[in-house]
Amino acid sequence: MKLSNKLTTCFALMFLACSAKSGGNDPIIPVDPPMKASDVTFWLTNPDKSVLFKKQSVSLIFKDTVNIYPTIKIDETKMYQSIDGFGYTLTGGSASLINSLGPAAQDALLKELFLADSTFIGISYLRISIGASDLSATTFTYDDMPSGQTDTTLQQFSIEKEKTDLIPVLKKIIALAPNIKILGSPWSAPLWMKTGGSFVGGSLKPEYYAAYAQYFVKYIQAMKAEGITIDAITPQNEPLHGGNNPSMVMQATEQADFIKNHLGPAFRIAGINTKIIAYDHNADRPDYPATVLGDVDAKPFVDGSAFHLYGGDIGALTQIHNAFPDKNVYFTEQWVGGPGDFTADLKWHVSTLIIGATRNWSRNVLEWNLAADAAYKPHTDGGCTTCLGALTIGSGVSRNVSYYIIAHAAKFVRPGSVRIGSEFTSQLENVAFKTLDGKRVLIVLNSGSTPQTFNIWSNGKIVTTTLNNGAVGTYIW
Repeated sequence: MKLSNKLTTCFALMFLACSAKSGGNDPIIPVDPPMKASDVTFWLTNPDKSVLFKKQSVSLIFKDTVNIYPTIKIDETKMYQSIDGFGYTLTGGSASLINSLGPAAQDALLKELFLADSTFIGISYLRISIGASDLSATTFTYDDMPSGQTDTTLQQFSIEKEKTDLIPVLKKIIALAPNIKILGSPWSAPLWMKTGGSFVGGSLKPEYYAAYAQYFVKYIQAMKAEGITIDAITPQNEPLHGGNNPSMVMQATEQADFIKNHLGPAFRIAGINTKIIAYDHNADRPDYPATVLGDVDAKPFVDGSAFHLYGGDIGALTQIHNAFPDKNVYFTEQWVGGPGDFTADLKWHVSTLIIGATRNWSRNVLEWNLAADAAYKPHTDGGCTTCLGALTIGSGVSRNVSYYIIAHAAKFVRPGSVRIGSEFTSQLENVAFKTLDGKRVLIVLNSGSTPQTFNIWSNGKIVTTTLNNGAVGTYIW
């Protein structure tokens, strides 16, 4: 009998002995097969959901050989922007749903989302609303006054409403991820500051520009007092869309005026280092951030520009980068419309945002709401009624397509990573990064109609791998 056969027999006898000792009634717990020796770690999501963001037990070894397959060449001599992180908007509704979970379930979920080790996905960037967004249960600001009354000295300013859900959840998140970056965006100023006196639409009255600047100062200071650092703000969410509830219109020249004459100086006087990021709306109007950044007095106060993609082309981010290379570019919102199409949504969002936005200089990628219930609630009257969260929270927690979209980047492309060169093909769309600890990360989407075998070339050697059509792979070495 060969040695291998002897070992097999031995293990079999040991197993039978253990089963006999226990009466054969104990459940057999399945164990994942041991990982094969590999130069490259490979995480996969298939569009048919047969594999959902799972580490693959395959051997990927770099070799000197040449073959006929297409090759993605990594060029570490080409270095682009640093990465701040990947994540979601933690809407008021998301926070309330997460906070409604029992202590054990909530703790497990937050670890899964925000820790960066083991099987956790490591969200590293969050956007929150300053006051209510349309995915809050009700409309409110931090200085609501009875009709006809004003509060120019902001004596009634308070973030007390956020102490029920948002602030407790943020504190737990920060305990898990102390360096997470948080961006704040208002959907509306207090109604007494606006034309029209409504949560829907209207504009900021010029006589209240100074008071509104102090509103931001008080917000950042109040959050800091709770142990929450606001890394950046935008002066207005979607400033050209006045039909949401809440919403407020702020034209480009108005935003430049507000920043240069009020918000920027107010931050400077208060010693606030929170970044001011312009625009925060669709890529079809790059003239808006260009107007703000083109104002020589506003520009010094502005860190960069933020974009959504409900209109326009992702290439507009490069247009603004090229015009203002000393200013940063961010991608801060994109929804998945419920009930969603997993295959199509995975392909579009990875292609256009994870790959497309970062290849067009964005320092981050944020999907829209982190969580909703099965009826896409909570939301305001007139707010988004079909926004599919990354999570659906009800009797349990289910994970939707944007969970996997962000996971493929957030877990591995940690803050401080730098985008590096990688050859792009129409059917093997990709983006590459070098991390702070010297690892290389390549995210690849097979956007073709058939499975594709291809090479990854790095430092003179190749490794060969295969992705199904529509599949996403993250490769780390």
